[in-house]
This record gives sequence, structure tokens and C-alpha cells, in this order.
Amino acid sequence: MFELIFTAGYLSKDKKLPFVQKAISKTDLLKFFLRVAWEVNDIGEKKYVALSEPLDEIGRMLGGWARNVESRTQPPAR
Repeated sequence: MFELIFTAGYLSKDKKLPFVQKAISKTDLLKFFLRVAWEVNDIGEKKYVALSEPLDEIGRMLGGWARNVESRTQPPAR
């Protein structure tokens, strides 16, 4: 995930979107596995909350970045 974010940061705007979208997918997968670990009691609730809150924030930031890149790379609607 971090490699994709790092790479996207240095790409031209017309090449960023696929990397940001892949980072979003990786973040969602990480959130899924974290939730599974919590549901099967591999991690406690405190640790789950401590890890899931920053992941949610990262997801929101990546979503905003993707929307920004999409709006800058798509031609204006007629």
C-alpha cells in the first residue's frame, strides 16, 4: 500500500489514478483482515480501534485524492 502511495506521488497526473485506486483496494483489504482478526478474537477491541481509526482516515484521504485526480484528468462534461 505504501509503495503504491509513494509511487503515485511522483507520477504525472495522467498516470496517478491506477496507483491510487490500487492503494485504496489494499487499504480496504487490510481493513477487512483487521476486522476478521477482531471477530475471531485474535486482537482485542482496544487494538482493533487503535488500528482501524487511522486506516479509516487513510481511506478517506485516498478517496479524496482519487476524486481530485479524476476531476483533473477527465475532460469537462458537455
